Amino acid sequence: MAQVWRHIFVEGESMPRERLLSGLGLEHVVARPGGVRHSIYDELWHAAEWQRIVLERDDEAGGMWGEGGDPFPAEDPKRLDQWHELVAKYLRGADRAAAWGDSLGGSGEELDPGWRVADVLASLAVHDAYHLGKIVALRQMLGAWPPT
Repeated sequence: MAQVWRHIFVEGESMPRERLLSGLGLEHVVARPGGVRHSIYDELWHAAEWQRIVLERDDEAGGMWGEGGDPFPAEDPKRLDQWHELVAKYLRGADRAAAWGDSLGGSGEELDPGWRVADVLASLAVHDAYHLGKIVALRQMLGAWPPT
C-alpha cells in the first residue's frame, strides 16, 4: 500500500504534481480567463490550506470554513516567489499525506466516528484531484498546457 499513497498524492494519476504546477508566470497564476471566479493561485491556495487543515487535524479552522468562512485567499500574489512558496507548501503537504498513508498498517486509527485515517486521506485525495483538475483546465484556457 505504501506506493499507492505516494502515487495518489505526489506522482500520479495524471502527472507528478511538481510538473503539473511548473512553468507558470505571475500573469498565469492570477488570471481569470472568461471571468472565472478563481485563479490558479486561488485554487492551489485553497487546496494547500485544506490539506493543512486535514493533516494537522485543525478542526477549528475546518469548522470555520464549513460555517461560511471564505476558503480562498483575500488577494492575489504580488510577486512570483509567492507562487513558488505556495507550490512548495502544497508539495510538502502532499509528501506528508503520502507518508501518513504509508505509515498505516491497514486503514489506521479511527479519527472521528466512522472515519479512519485511510478514509480521511481518500477524501483529501478526491479534494486535491478536483482542484488540480480545475488548475489544468485554467492552464488549458490560458494556453499554458502542457507544462514545459
